[in-house]
Amino acid sequence: MKRIKIGITGIGGFAQAFIPLFKAHPHVESVSIAELLPDRRKAAAEKFGLQRAFATHEELCASDVDAVAIITQRHLHGPQAIHALNHGKHVYCAVPAAGTLDEIGELVRTVERTGLLYMMGETSYYYPAAVFCREKQAQGAFGRFVYGEGEYLHDMSHGFYQAYQHSGGKDWKKVAGIPPMHYPTHSTSFIVSLTGAKLTSVSCLGYVDHTGDGVFGKGNNLWDNPFSNQTALFRVSNGGMCRVNEFRRVGCTVGNSVRTSIFGTEGCYEQQMERDSWTTLGEGVLHDVTDLLTCRMERSASEIDAAGGQQMDFFTSTAKIHPVHRLPRQFIGHGNGHFGSHQFLVDDFVRSVVQQRLAPNHVWAAASYTAPGLVAHQSAMREGEQLAIPDFGNPPAGSELIRYDAY
Repeated sequence: MKRIKIGITGIGGFAQAFIPLFKAHPHVESVSIAELLPDRRKAAAEKFGLQRAFATHEELCASDVDAVAIITQRHLHGPQAIHALNHGKHVYCAVPAAGTLDEIGELVRTVERTGLLYMMGETSYYYPAAVFCREKQAQGAFGRFVYGEGEYLHDMSHGFYQAYQHSGGKDWKKVAGIPPMHYPTHSTSFIVSLTGAKLTSVSCLGYVDHTGDGVFGKGNNLWDNPFSNQTALFRVSNGGMCRVNEFRRVGCTVGNSVRTSIFGTEGCYEQQMERDSWTTLGEGVLHDVTDLLTCRMERSASEIDAAGGQQMDFFTSTAKIHPVHRLPRQFIGHGNGHFGSHQFLVDDFVRSVVQQRLAPNHVWAAASYTAPGLVAHQSAMREGEQLAIPDFGNPPAGSELIRYDAY
């Protein structure tokens, strides 16, 4: 059995949800970490029984690990992924893939030049609604795609203040004010992964923040970004349309913070608050599929409250529709999260490296998920001017996706 050495850069709360899964995977030989803060680095190494803990991402990339998982602040992802690839490491990277179009272009070119594997850790790809809709799409049940919508409704007070303060130090507001559309992939991945099409142009509007907390506004953050909420309308390459909302000031705390609806000429799926519905043109019947797509909770209500205001989706595990049969049995008893996605993310990345095949969220998919949001923010800064979205290409001819053979 081939086994690989994994290194993880950035040991915040999110990364710590993944360390036990990487350690438990049958194809992982060892897990190392890199963390700038000495106390955090020491505590994580002791907590998880890790033999190697590096002070920097660069030191980790200079070691003998086979692959690096990057779970750091969002604006660092592109440069850190490129550095790891240039040092011969396969890369798993939390979302988004990069913070500029130039970084995306360099990231794609580096993967193509090195022949190494890259996977973006997009949780929403494995959400029950996404699994359900891709199954319906494969069956042809939607007909022709007409319209899709995705939204990430996550108020700053629900865990974001704490997360940015935890990772950003005294200057945390400089990065907390990141444009919402620079973090679009929870929304865009639904439409792109379902249709196989690309988002080609966009018109976006922004809501100027009025809270006065020093996060959003000119001079307050690295981007001079005034917007806490943004809404974008995209043209899809298959002729359809989609709308994406990225809101950070919103009084909505019920149900999933990530939602989608898909409308085709023959069938439609709608997700509203805590209800999931499917209907077709021929039947004229509304099917409630909520039970099929509802995830069980990983934590009790008191444990969630103690976690500092994070939204409940961080603590949710699998639903009936999830293909849990293809996960390693060694994951049984280990935690999950984000609507059952954590275990699938780890397994897909390890399979990709071991099999030397592409994971579904490969670098070209990551570019297709990320670039539309970067251009959308440019449009919002121009009060909705319609702008073209660059296409960063597709996997090389003959590329194969990972197989889900039994362990």
